[in-house]
Amino acid sequence: MNKTIFSYQQRVSFLQQLKSETFDIIVIGGGITGAGIALDAAARGLKTALIEKKDFASGTSSRSTKLIHGGLRYLKQLQIHVVAETGRERAIVHRLAPHLVVPEKMMLPVYKGLSTPKWMISLGLWMYDFLAGVKGDDRRKMLNKQQTLAVEPLLPAKNLKGSGYYAEYMTDDARLTVEVIKTAVKQGAICLNYVESKAFLYDDKGKINGLRCRDHVHGDEFDIAGKFVVNATGIWVDDLRKADHSLSGKHLLITKGVHLVFDRKKLPLHNPLYFEIPDGRMIFMIPRNGVSYIGTTDTPYTANKENIPVENEDVEYLLHAFRDLFPDFKLEKEDIVAAWAGLRPLIYQEGKSASEISRKDEIFVSPAGLISMAGGKLTGYRRMAEKTVDMIVKKAGKEFRQHIKKKSVSRNIPLTDSSVGSLDEVKTFAEKLYLQFQQAGYKKEDVFQMVFKYGMSARDILETAVQEKTGDTKENLMLAELNFCLEKEMVFKPLDFLERRSSRLLFETDTVRAYYPAVLEKFRRVFQWDEKHYLAEKKEVERRLAEVELKDIKRDA
Repeated sequence: MNKTIFSYQQRVSFLQQLKSETFDIIVIGGGITGAGIALDAAARGLKTALIEKKDFASGTSSRSTKLIHGGLRYLKQLQIHVVAETGRERAIVHRLAPHLVVPEKMMLPVYKGLSTPKWMISLGLWMYDFLAGVKGDDRRKMLNKQQTLAVEPLLPAKNLKGSGYYAEYMTDDARLTVEVIKTAVKQGAICLNYVESKAFLYDDKGKINGLRCRDHVHGDEFDIAGKFVVNATGIWVDDLRKADHSLSGKHLLITKGVHLVFDRKKLPLHNPLYFEIPDGRMIFMIPRNGVSYIGTTDTPYTANKENIPVENEDVEYLLHAFRDLFPDFKLEKEDIVAAWAGLRPLIYQEGKSASEISRKDEIFVSPAGLISMAGGKLTGYRRMAEKTVDMIVKKAGKEFRQHIKKKSVSRNIPLTDSSVGSLDEVKTFAEKLYLQFQQAGYKKEDVFQMVFKYGMSARDILETAVQEKTGDTKENLMLAELNFCLEKEMVFKPLDFLERRSSRLLFETDTVRAYYPAVLEKFRRVFQWDEKHYLAEKKEVERRLAEVELKDIKRDA
């Protein structure tokens, strides 16, 4: 494999730079918002640092519905600007990472007496396409009953009037975040996980000029000096505002969203669905490789933000929503193969329910200079970053403007060297790669999954897998994937790889259960763990695996 600039072996060097240099911008938070800000700033020529107290994308940015979408429901709430901006942004992000942001047709079925009238959906989808600038085959179509059932035969025929058929974009949110961070590093940013901001540092005028930090890998504390500090911590934004003694006025409302995953054989969905349920909310059903998943709930959340449970009420709500549309289809708790819960940072609006609150973003600036980016959604990460860095450049004045690009250039920077020119090129590359590796025992779906996770780097991973001499082809591929992530993606813990870099914990849970001992052994060798450390990491993987598989809920059912 090619020499990397973002290996775990670089950590000591990166830490030394954090300790010894003064940065133009320090970003707190390694989710998609912080990652986007780091990339935008570094690409303009600003000296940029990013720290994350856990792993990159370990919060909301690995627990969304996995869509880069224009937000059709925001049109229903008359949030015209949100629809227009996110619609444009999804096209840009697809162009920057065509292997990770992939267009798929979404179906919105219309049932007599159970949903919005078909004419209204048709008008709404037309406006959606117009505002988002959708062109060509991606424009919406209205299908009649027969056409709808031909596309999705799983739908009940009774009372079906037809459907709206329109374009959305699927993604892997955690992988997208990591690719943005890798691209920021390529542009010169210093980005480290497992470094926590413990306190703000202030100059003699009471302005923030740095951070007191703790490195959770080596255990030491140190200071980082910076001219501007950005709070991009998502659901923790208000916690840092409170630490800065500036939490006043607008604040966050945190809501929880849960998704359930089923084996595709049990829920043989052909096409992504978006449907209305009796309480007025909208639910997604999405096929993904060998599984189908359903989501999401949207309920206020005030409990522990570090450990977000999937509760029995969440499961019952989603199963009930499914049965409303599919009354004759048998789907039970025992059929769930995985589940996840994530939190959304919404800007609180008086008198509105969680589902009614806008997903708009907003920047708060404290008297001490803390810049907090709050709210927003995955699709808008690039524009949120652009607005944040624009503000900083304006505040800095001539000091920055003399040596940086004044305007954002992120819309023209492909995400790492793993991307290819277009979706057609991605598919052609995947087909050629399959022909190359099928003789080694790799199935088409194995090869395509690697390409749509890692782009052109899939070739390196498959070449390494062929050279592996232990285990079967599935184990070899998993270990080769791990090897790539260790060398290229700053992985330190097994769950960094199993849950966030590979998404196997959620969508290939059977491979995690089968091969996690081999993964742990690889970590033991690479990081020279002693027995105590090994057993602690093993316990954590097994705890999280049981949590994802809903062992407690199934046992009590």
